[in-house]
Amino acid sequence: MKKKFDYGEGTITYNDKGKGRVIVLIHGYLETSEIWSSFARKLSEKFRVISVDLPGHGGSDIYGDIHAVEFMAAVIRDLIRNTGTEKFFLTGHSMGGYVTLAFADLYPGMLTGYCLFHSHPFADSEEVIKRRKMEIRLIKAGKWDMFFSDSIRKMFASQNLEKFGDQLMRSKEISVSIPKQGIISVLNGMMVRPSRLSVLEEGRIPLLWILGAMDNYIDCEQIQAKVKLPENAKVSVLQNSGHMGFVEEEERSLEVITEFAEKCGV
Repeated sequence: MKKKFDYGEGTITYNDKGKGRVIVLIHGYLETSEIWSSFARKLSEKFRVISVDLPGHGGSDIYGDIHAVEFMAAVIRDLIRNTGTEKFFLTGHSMGGYVTLAFADLYPGMLTGYCLFHSHPFADSEEVIKRRKMEIRLIKAGKWDMFFSDSIRKMFASQNLEKFGDQLMRSKEISVSIPKQGIISVLNGMMVRPSRLSVLEEGRIPLLWILGAMDNYIDCEQIQAKVKLPENAKVSVLQNSGHMGFVEEEERSLEVITEFAEKCGV
């Protein structure tokens, strides 16, 4: 059963499994904390794992028309403090990586390290903003089904679609469970977020950057060429993954995060 945290005039829901040093998992766009279920269960064999439903997702309430990444980072901060945790390792998938970078920017003293999992530090380009506005129009017009199915399908590497058919269907089920206003609020929030390239490159906090060699959303080689990594950063490229490495290469992802988090002294 999910736990509840009263925040402002609403409630944030989250899962809390395992014991010991803390790893926090933040889901991505069109996801909830349930996307981490298998990964979090296995990770909790060595750590205390907290996976959060971002505002407007899962059982968490909607707080407005715009859920800025800075606002969501503040929600994470207060929730984690409420669990009695002082320092932890933060992992964000895709959009969750934007929230993770905002957290690293605003509350660096709370982190032992962080992981960008199929994510990047850049602001939305004009092309991406145009696409997000189109998605909002489709949602408001009741034509969501024209968009979401293809978007979820593209999150898996083309060669993995048959192998992970059940997981693909589960991802689709999770996406259609999210309130449409919750999706619109994070779309609005992502469009206005700033670049946090400087946060990544300054290297105040150890960074693990996990990328997928067959990612349909992030070009693995091009994105690395745009970033000058600090000495305390590590890149791990999952050769057989698209945008869902914690599903497509679960065991390898567990190994990489466990090794890096332990070195950070979670």
